[in-house]
Amino acid sequence: MLNWIWLGLVLGSIVYAAFTGRLEDLQTALFDSAKSAVTLVIGLVGVMVFFLGLLRIAFDGGLRDAIARLLAPLLRRLFPEVPPDHPAMSAMVMNMASNMFGMGNAATPFGLKAMVELGRLNRHSGSASNAMVLFLAINTSAITILPPLGTIGVRAAAGSADPFSIWIPTLIATTCSTTAAVLAYYALSRLPIFRQKDLPPEPEPAAATPPALDLPDVSVAEAGRPPMGNGRAALVGVVVLALGAALVLDFASLLGTGTLGDALKATARRWPLPLLIVGCLLVGVAGRVRVYDSMVEGAKEGLEVAARIVPYLVAILVAVGMFRASGALDDLLIPLLEPIMSPIGVPSEVLPMALLRPLSGSGAFGIMSEIVATHGPDSFIGLLTCTLQGSTETTFYVLALYLGAARIRDARHTLLACLTGDVAGFFGAVVACHWFFG
Repeated sequence: MLNWIWLGLVLGSIVYAAFTGRLEDLQTALFDSAKSAVTLVIGLVGVMVFFLGLLRIAFDGGLRDAIARLLAPLLRRLFPEVPPDHPAMSAMVMNMASNMFGMGNAATPFGLKAMVELGRLNRHSGSASNAMVLFLAINTSAITILPPLGTIGVRAAAGSADPFSIWIPTLIATTCSTTAAVLAYYALSRLPIFRQKDLPPEPEPAAATPPALDLPDVSVAEAGRPPMGNGRAALVGVVVLALGAALVLDFASLLGTGTLGDALKATARRWPLPLLIVGCLLVGVAGRVRVYDSMVEGAKEGLEVAARIVPYLVAILVAVGMFRASGALDDLLIPLLEPIMSPIGVPSEVLPMALLRPLSGSGAFGIMSEIVATHGPDSFIGLLTCTLQGSTETTFYVLALYLGAARIRDARHTLLACLTGDVAGFFGAVVACHWFFG
């Protein structure tokens, strides 16, 4: 799908510019967009390096394992047909814990492992089980409790006064997305049309081996981690008490100069980032992590991620820049969408990115970057676009990947449940941005 979208953007831009006399503008936009893509990545590197290093400290300190243990009891209720000691349960827990931290690359191997193991529990060959449908609905709409680092890096590189301002709106949007996807799963599963059924067997593939992963036992505490020690416990306690007191004093000061709503919004904008940094460091201290060494190891991953997205970013930014320079965006697409989106408070300029998001994460990321560069990172269009980027997953890609791993041909109501989550995430982002940014 993305191949045809990209081809259509480039060819459509050239044809439209040829008829409107804008070929010179189009050529200028081509080179400017390519240059801005590389400049954008350079600005993105610093943010990715620092915060992925910070997350590595928290992971090495045992934070992801702790979240996994907290998720395990909930998942046992959501997936009663999966035995608690089955590898599928451990894989699902680790997948969701990774997604909650925005670590999609780490989540994918666990997700593939979970689907393969759920396939072994599936009594209806080729047809998705209830556990598979629910797992995918949660996976494609995963609540992300940490800030979307790539999007924040783009905002910082574009000169935003507050790159992290989209964090809480993104959290609200992903919460709406996950809630709606789960509710849609339960509602649709009652319909006879989506009843699970057996399919004729298909030929065995030449190679179908599940990913080999060392899955932890999420039902017990992590073994082998030494105790924190009195000195580290005292340091953690002092920092937590000091920041808690400062937070209370700051909130009281804000409350004295405005309404409760204004104080809450100001606190939500001002405090999450410092608390995130301190929290990751204290988790590392409590886990007896050599924080500087761990930071450097995580920072290396940030460099790899930034380098990996350069080809995707250049390809999309050049295509969108040509499309905009040709006049097709302003003359054709925006006037078509404006009457539909304006009544619900959605600028039509954000629609191209929102429509591409379920198809391609890299493609949507590129369009988001172009919109931020064009309209400004702190404009309402820029803020809403960045929030939408983090509100859902690349639904069609995830479904194709995971259903293929489990050799599922009848996905039942999986797609409808996932798309319901996408739509809910879209409107959740719209409402959250209007509330936070007006």
